[in-house]
Amino acid sequence: MMTPGHKISVIHIVPSIAEEASGGTYAVVNLCESLAVQGQLVTLAVLDWAPLPSPPPFLKTFPLGLGPRRLGCSPAMKGWLSKTAQAGAVDLLHNHSSWMMPNVYPGWVAKRHGVPLIVSPHGTLSEWAMQSGSTIKSVFWPWVQKPALTATTCFHATAESEYEDIRRMGFHQPVAVIPNGIDIPDLAPKTLGESRTLLFLGRIHPIKGIDVLLHAWQAVMTRFPDWDLQIIGPDNGGYLAEMQALTAQLRLQRVAFPGVLYGEEKQLAYREASLFILPTHSENFGMTVAEALAAGTPAIVSKGAPWAGLEQQGAGWWIDIGVDPLVACLEDALSRSPEDLAEMGQNGRSWMEAEFSWAQVGQRMAETYRWILNGGNKPNWVVEG
Repeated sequence: MMTPGHKISVIHIVPSIAEEASGGTYAVVNLCESLAVQGQLVTLAVLDWAPLPSPPPFLKTFPLGLGPRRLGCSPAMKGWLSKTAQAGAVDLLHNHSSWMMPNVYPGWVAKRHGVPLIVSPHGTLSEWAMQSGSTIKSVFWPWVQKPALTATTCFHATAESEYEDIRRMGFHQPVAVIPNGIDIPDLAPKTLGESRTLLFLGRIHPIKGIDVLLHAWQAVMTRFPDWDLQIIGPDNGGYLAEMQALTAQLRLQRVAFPGVLYGEEKQLAYREASLFILPTHSENFGMTVAEALAAGTPAIVSKGAPWAGLEQQGAGWWIDIGVDPLVACLEDALSRSPEDLAEMGQNGRSWMEAEFSWAQVGQRMAETYRWILNGGNKPNWVVEG
């Protein structure tokens, strides 16, 4: 049991933080920063995947070993985690994601050295994620990943839907349901022009439902000539070219693929858009939705992501997955006045300020750590199996 005032020594493990555009990267780094600000002793262990322009001070990188890059084998990371745990120099391990060896090592080390382990799947246990991807998963899951996850002391879900995914996979450990946090930027006035923008921003990946969006756009574009569609984000395995080809095949008008945006340019894209859209098939949280709302832009999100609060808060639409539901929603949303959409956007920003600050998320996570280590009264966001 920790003594009063004890600083928690926690090692977070994630394969990489090199993809700045990734919502998972953003969430892990910002959670670590929030915990460090509280005075916790935080280390973030990652693979030396790519050069980082401004690595955080708590980062520790490890070289890739032999084997396929997609597995991320790193004997150096495994050895360091084991030695640190054996020496009693860490109170708790916190693994983020699944399907690579850095997501397996924490389970092995936790089992061998009796260190408590918390696991944040970040959407990797959803039905879509389990059924898609390579056939390697059919071997990796029962023989490698699932046995490592049995060492988990407590799971972390970012939404009720992810809690249900964890239970569906047969895990009965406690689950802390804590959303990802969001930075609330200062707002500059929106630029009002003759055209308005419907914005998708995220990975260009099949899971995101971009093909659904393009087919829906075909159905509505002629009735809303003052609207443009922008699809912004990094390519994933050549899917961008497929979506550009589909755009040409459907003879779509006013559709642009500007590429990847970071930092202030990304924030400006959120702010300048009149409406944000995420027609995803599966999302454990949907960080881009929170970023758009924080920028004062209302959102249309499919029920593949846990954003029922959009309608409860008057900040957007939460719709069934598919072309027809999206067409019906766009008919409504694109006909709204700029003033109506701006009011919805302000509702969303107020919601983000009230419930999704990183300070609050970090405090909840630290309290969850203390409960795991000390016992006592269970936090009200923890659900036991």
